[in-house]
Amino acid sequence: MAGNNPSPTEYIQHHLQNLTFGYHPENGWSMAHSAAEAQEMGFWALHLDTMGWSIAMGVLFIWLFRKAGKVATTGVPGTLQNLVEMVFEFVENTVHGAFHGRNPVIAPLALTLFVWIFLMNLLKLIPVDYVPEIFVRLGIDYMKMVPTTDPNATLGMAIGVFLLIIYYSLKVKGVGGFAKELSLTPFNHWSLIPFNLIMEVIGLLVKPLSLGLRLFGNMFAGEVIFILIALLPFWVMWTLNVPWAIFHILVITLQAFIFTVLSVVYLSQAHEHH
Repeated sequence: MAGNNPSPTEYIQHHLQNLTFGYHPENGWSMAHSAAEAQEMGFWALHLDTMGWSIAMGVLFIWLFRKAGKVATTGVPGTLQNLVEMVFEFVENTVHGAFHGRNPVIAPLALTLFVWIFLMNLLKLIPVDYVPEIFVRLGIDYMKMVPTTDPNATLGMAIGVFLLIIYYSLKVKGVGGFAKELSLTPFNHWSLIPFNLIMEVIGLLVKPLSLGLRLFGNMFAGEVIFILIALLPFWVMWTLNVPWAIFHILVITLQAFIFTVLSVVYLSQAHEHH
């Protein structure tokens, strides 16, 4: 924390700063001790908290679903089995409604995206001071806990989906078919190929940007509101924090769903012949 009695500005800046490791022009390879140092490390600096918490939520996802699979029964299901089956059915129905091709990868991908993003978003419901304060006492200056409030995480996932879009577009349509789609859509005339290419390439590049920035924007805005509420007097803080947290349960689920269904829709388009 920036000082024993930080100002509101210092408090907000502290909670929005990632735990950053990178090469500093003066200190060499080191941890950043301020936002200025993190910025001076440049593009290739690593946000260790984003990586750590996202990996932890991925491991939690695998562990929960593996455990549910091991204890699954045809008799009366337990709570965990019920929850996992509900998620499976929800994702399966989503994929059937949005994906019109045939690909065994899409449903597992959609399940992974939805649950992983939901778990990362769910970390937002932990009070904003708890985890950073624990790490400050352990000698770690910064700990931004929610990976989806970091554009590096959301755009990283979006770029992964984008690469799959390109891969399946080339695999299903071939290089010639994909090039023809870009150059002769929406106007099927050779004289309008430059215009078509500009429009289609822009539309293609907008897909990962819209996916990543939409998730980041909604999660970051919610995080800022939680931090602002934490600056209020204790009795006001809990009066506002509880309703906002309850409302945010809907937000974190909705954002995980939107990212997943748009990914499936984009991949469905990559499988379509024009």
